[in-house]
Amino acid sequence: MNFNFDLNIDRNRTASLKWDHIPTVFGVEEALPMWVADMDFAAPPAVVRAMHDRVEHGVFGYTLQTDSYREAITNWMGNRHNWSIKPEWIQYCPGVVPALSLIVEAFTEPGDQVVIQTPVYPPFYNVVKDHNRELILNPLIRNEQGDYEMDFEDLERSLSGGQVKMIILCSPHNPVGRVWTKEELSRIAALCEQYDVLVVSDEIHADLIFKAGSHTPFASLSEDAANRSFICTAPSKTFNIAGLNTANIIIPNDTLRRRFEKALQRYALGSITPIGAAATEAAYREGGEWLDALLDYIRGNMEYIKTYLEQNIPEVKVTLPEATYLLFIDFRGLKMSNDDLNKFLVHKARIGLNNGITFGKNADGFMRMNVACTLATTKEAMARLHSAVEQWREESK
Repeated sequence: MNFNFDLNIDRNRTASLKWDHIPTVFGVEEALPMWVADMDFAAPPAVVRAMHDRVEHGVFGYTLQTDSYREAITNWMGNRHNWSIKPEWIQYCPGVVPALSLIVEAFTEPGDQVVIQTPVYPPFYNVVKDHNRELILNPLIRNEQGDYEMDFEDLERSLSGGQVKMIILCSPHNPVGRVWTKEELSRIAALCEQYDVLVVSDEIHADLIFKAGSHTPFASLSEDAANRSFICTAPSKTFNIAGLNTANIIIPNDTLRRRFEKALQRYALGSITPIGAAATEAAYREGGEWLDALLDYIRGNMEYIKTYLEQNIPEVKVTLPEATYLLFIDFRGLKMSNDDLNKFLVHKARIGLNNGITFGKNADGFMRMNVACTLATTKEAMARLHSAVEQWREESK
């Protein structure tokens, strides 16, 4: 089947956070929105059909997580990630970030230490600090090739103090795009077993990998890893249905799963929506071909940008990620302060990107660009950036 990712769908005036919130976030009326991590593509046809069919029924009462729903998820994990899970391990939650917050609250105490690896998705900071837990940073190391690696020596120093109760992994990593190898994850698992630390693995981008089979679900590493982990998944990024607020938290350990279920009940968060259930099941049953085509298209956008920068704007550099539809772009060659860089991109280039500093202090001079858009939008972004840099070069003479 052919899928038309070149189709330009007008998202203006649709209450789109990404498009309609530009004036509030960036302070300008017009900027090309390449920030919020949702796609400008329509959801897979099978997902849209399933939603239409559910709407045609006309009744939208309280909805169960059916055996068929769970079977779709278990089959997807087995076929896509070679991970055999049991249906009863799956717990619904209205989003991965709410799940992170619930897990921190339910499984740690005020004052406990929680590790995150920076630069990282900003809500990781909030779900720790908002519950009065102590945030411990384990910064990633950027090598000369522009790739990021884990600092295991620093991590062990933090864990050995005995106060760290939990580590929140981003796997694959947002924003740097690393797919952690089985060896890297196994070192994490060994340290967490040694120091008795729980692992929360945000694997929301696990389907968006460019080398099939390269993602390793953390809980698949060993029995011990499974027994101390919470694997946070969702169809939202993969199939562009984030607005349906559907996530599935996979918890192999019975005791941990029951405690998580109680946390859901405490806040009355365990009820899936009928539309979300229908879309999720259809996505996991019938969305594979669409996803494969999507990944090819997004990789084309990324390669276009890398080549364009190398040929026209060598001051700006990018390393192609192993996963996600996000580029973490190095603008340090423009020799601007972070504030000046942000103003330059918004007011001169008229592009709305995520400021790298919001992901961590070790991301000063970087910006995150969402390239899950048409190739035409990608080309427009590069043209705008090139024009602004040309003007900057003239003014810098």
